[in-house]
Amino acid sequence: MGRALAAENGAEQAKLPAAAGILLAAPVAVTVADGHPLGSHSGLGLTAFYYALVLVVCAVLAANVISGQVDHALGYTHNDMGPLRLHRPLIRATRVQTLAISCTLMIGLSLLMGALVMVGAVGVMGMDASHLPLLWLSSVYAIAVCGIGALALLAVFRHTRHAGGHVGLYRDGGADGRCHHPIEALPGFYRFLVEFELLRQITGGVRSILYYDGQGDAGLTRGWVMMAVGLLVAALFGFGVTGWYDRKGLHRIPAEAEPEETAVPA
Repeated sequence: MGRALAAENGAEQAKLPAAAGILLAAPVAVTVADGHPLGSHSGLGLTAFYYALVLVVCAVLAANVISGQVDHALGYTHNDMGPLRLHRPLIRATRVQTLAISCTLMIGLSLLMGALVMVGAVGVMGMDASHLPLLWLSSVYAIAVCGIGALALLAVFRHTRHAGGHVGLYRDGGADGRCHHPIEALPGFYRFLVEFELLRQITGGVRSILYYDGQGDAGLTRGWVMMAVGLLVAALFGFGVTGWYDRKGLHRIPAEAEPEETAVPA
């Protein structure tokens, strides 16, 4: 552009002031700056992904613990405590009732776990974060949704409890780091998968809070909407299938129930 302007002015350029000549030679000045500068404790932009991953892992682990403890409290399984094996009296709960109890406990536990994750990341490790109430609410929401999804899988495929936990993790994206790469650089299958998998949606919401001042169009709105869709799908799947089990007589109630709680050597 400078050469073109100089050629157009030709001989008249010599009559221009020196400052005008310099301006014509370089009429455009380019300045490069960060649009959204990150803090020094932002992990070079990776804290959002790892924070979201911790939320998903906490949800899946909590779902496995809650599922086992609810079964023990209802008297369907034993619970080993050191050298003792405890077995409570059987409470004749249907599969739907058992799932409802588990989901209620998951919602309550998510309030505590969301606070603990935020305290550990922000308070203890010093992660740069703002909008802490919104971050806590999003954390609780993400843990509850992922946890209820994992509980639905455990309720339907209860005989493969550990596998159900792993399926819940992989369904939410897993720890494969696909969120680090542009979607356009992924194979077709993964480009389809990341459109709805929960880990990406949670990461987008957390990224919006940590880096983009909590703006909805930066990923927060999409994350909350997609998590709501995931919660609806999990509830329909879990309660729909367990309700079908109950109607078909595929209940968990044994023919004989133990009359009282016992504690015997393992």
